[in-house]
Amino acid sequence: MAETGIQTPTSHAAVPELPVASAEAGRYQRLRLFTAIALFALFALAPLAFNLIGEPFFVDILTRIMIFAIAAMSLDLILGYGALVSFGHAAFVGIGAYAVAIAATHGVNDLVLQVPIALLAAGLFALVTGAISLRTTGVYFIMITLAFGQMAYFFMVSLSAYGGDDGLTLQRRSFLLGTNLLADRMAFFYFVLVVLVGLYFLANAIVASRFGRVLTGTRENPIRMQAIGFSPFRYQLTAYVIAGLIAAIAGVLLANQAEFVSPAYMSWQRSGELIAMVLFGGLGSLVGAVLGATVFILLEEWLPALSEHWKLAFGAIIVLLVLFTRGGLFELVRRLAGEVRK
Repeated sequence: MAETGIQTPTSHAAVPELPVASAEAGRYQRLRLFTAIALFALFALAPLAFNLIGEPFFVDILTRIMIFAIAAMSLDLILGYGALVSFGHAAFVGIGAYAVAIAATHGVNDLVLQVPIALLAAGLFALVTGAISLRTTGVYFIMITLAFGQMAYFFMVSLSAYGGDDGLTLQRRSFLLGTNLLADRMAFFYFVLVVLVGLYFLANAIVASRFGRVLTGTRENPIRMQAIGFSPFRYQLTAYVIAGLIAAIAGVLLANQAEFVSPAYMSWQRSGELIAMVLFGGLGSLVGAVLGATVFILLEEWLPALSEHWKLAFGAIIVLLVLFTRGGLFELVRRLAGEVRK
């Protein structure tokens, strides 16, 4: 048979690369890795500085930043790489938090047992809601994820046995392999840091894999990806479940950090805050989510000390950041690095 010059794909062996020059892509990856390592090193050294100036309370703020960085990073997996705008993502954080609280209420106090419970609950919720939500696109996807998030919120409000709308206070932080190690502020801080670093490199490996390239290709052109033999639905659903699992881990840590859980963790406002963190940092960079969470939480902590009308200033800062840092804070870092290189 004569050659026609047209190749019909017969397997999933090859995935089209993004149309970016290899040298530029390499520089981008190196800068992203350098920025992440610099951030993590700064986090690791910060408590020493806080103790020197006699402000150990800042350690708690930084712990909270890292926890929300994990949650924002999980959202970036589906928002930045899959273009899935979920307004119910905070539900997974709440599920993780309530898994700790409810398990502790029934005498299960070790993190080694609580984490699998949280992952199972969040994974099932993500699988069911994702399978339904991904049948839609665009604004319909946004609205249906919002609806599922609110369903989870009102479900926890209705459970009066576990605090209802008032939330539930934990008697203590979770044990770790039978020890009370996490009760110490510094030990808990570095435990959260280790989890953040581990999940960052896990997420980075996912997006750099063939799976991540297919997910990114689905974001760019789902019809083309389907035409060459990939199912956008399956890859998007898998990413949705992975993001939910990572967000649940953030919820487990948040419950232990605050020693309190509340349905407010699942509210649509919290989901909106996670989206804002990702946008602040820069979509599709992962490290941008960490940067965005850092800036967001610091502003949320510092602005109330300046004025009782701090939310007005907060809103103005959000607008300015969106207008003048196109591509987020990581894109700003990238531009500055380009200027230095020149």
